[in-house]
Amino acid sequence: MIPKISKIAELKENTSTAIILDEQKQYSFPGFSENEKKYLKQKLVKNNDCVLNSYPNLFFFFKPKNEKENYIEMEEARKAGAKFFDILKTEKINSVQLLDFSQAKYGFAFIEGLLLSTYTFDKYKKEKEEFDLKEIFLVDSKISESEIEELSNLTQAVFYARTLVNEPLSFLTATQFAKEMEAMAKDAGFTIEVFGKQKIESLKMGGLLAVNKGSIDPPTFSILEWKPENAKNSKPVVLVGKGVVFDTGGLSLKPTPKSMDYMKCDMAGAAVVAATVYALAKNKVPVHVIGLIPATDNRPDGNAYAPGDIITMYDGTTVEIKNTDAEGRLLLADALSYAKKYDPKLVIDVATLTGAAVIVAAKHAMIVMGNSQENISKLKETGFETFERLIEVPLWDEYAEPLKSPIADLNNLGTREAQSTIAGKFLEHFTDYQWIHLDSADTPFFDTKDAYRPAGGTGFGTRLLYNFLKKIN
Repeated sequence: MIPKISKIAELKENTSTAIILDEQKQYSFPGFSENEKKYLKQKLVKNNDCVLNSYPNLFFFFKPKNEKENYIEMEEARKAGAKFFDILKTEKINSVQLLDFSQAKYGFAFIEGLLLSTYTFDKYKKEKEEFDLKEIFLVDSKISESEIEELSNLTQAVFYARTLVNEPLSFLTATQFAKEMEAMAKDAGFTIEVFGKQKIESLKMGGLLAVNKGSIDPPTFSILEWKPENAKNSKPVVLVGKGVVFDTGGLSLKPTPKSMDYMKCDMAGAAVVAATVYALAKNKVPVHVIGLIPATDNRPDGNAYAPGDIITMYDGTTVEIKNTDAEGRLLLADALSYAKKYDPKLVIDVATLTGAAVIVAAKHAMIVMGNSQENISKLKETGFETFERLIEVPLWDEYAEPLKSPIADLNNLGTREAQSTIAGKFLEHFTDYQWIHLDSADTPFFDTKDAYRPAGGTGFGTRLLYNFLKKIN
């Protein structure tokens, strides 16, 4: 439940307060003793936050550092908001107010970190989370009511992405995934069409069908669309998300633990696409966007596709299967080919695609590549603004060489070296438009909490794509 945020003209008495400072003269904040003021000054010389506990309320102070890079200051404000939430949770304080003496952008980032920290996933726990931050009051704030509503809706979208990733395969089959997105569509006002297995077979989506052969559950192909009458773009932006709801590696079985035990997150790209469309529709952003989500699990059943098989993709390309754990690119390739029918302005795909991306970026960034350099530059800039950062790698022609096959048009693996780029070259084959590929590496799922990102599903990429698309022309 997202806390209710209200604007008020004056500080409320007997209410715990977060205070964002900008200059030292503000350390003389009224109501504190001289000793408290002295303590505050000393603490904020060395640190950018401190707490004064005045039972039953507490006061949390945050002062942005004078960093060379503004985006680092903004992230520190988000982390301060997360730290404040942790203190509130420990003290079981569910109503707070924010007094912001700084530039409004720091107050906004602080609230963003605070809101993103309120997420819980206790659906399967006998003992539920008891703490709930209910109210946040903004005192004489420069942040508008519309900005508050937008942030609350975007936070809810991130929470949807996190929950979809956290759900196990025992619940979130491809079919159930589609039902969850239908509920999101009803809430936000976008449209959704779901293709079942028979329709997918009629379309001859060979990549999606091959990966699904080992599953007892049917695949789905979902088309999400937000098309407001006042859309700025005459051609749609198409988002494609990898929807492998669980990946065993197929017959090329993954080792476990540390490889298969968290593979319920292999549909995180699809979750981010669905959440982004939700946020755009919920906030009525004037941009026409379409989301394409091919979904299945990848299992080693007796009828599963096998190394050595040759499959025919949606666009007619034949692919020799070298490894059944290189399955995500097969789903995405069908969807990227299908995207051509929309004559798109831009296509962005998001996927937990390669372990090689994890080696490069770990949990700190996604890998980006593509043929739309202007949009990649803008997306990277947005990555700094949201602290959902991107590391760009080239798509040189040499990386396509390992994908050649003596018996088919392509093989689905290439070489171990430069695997994230080789996977990108495989996807590039199925595009003939402006295109960006995001390999999300370790960003979708954390083993441990990191500030406002919880253990488990993070929703990483939702804020990035939303803020990028909001500015697209």
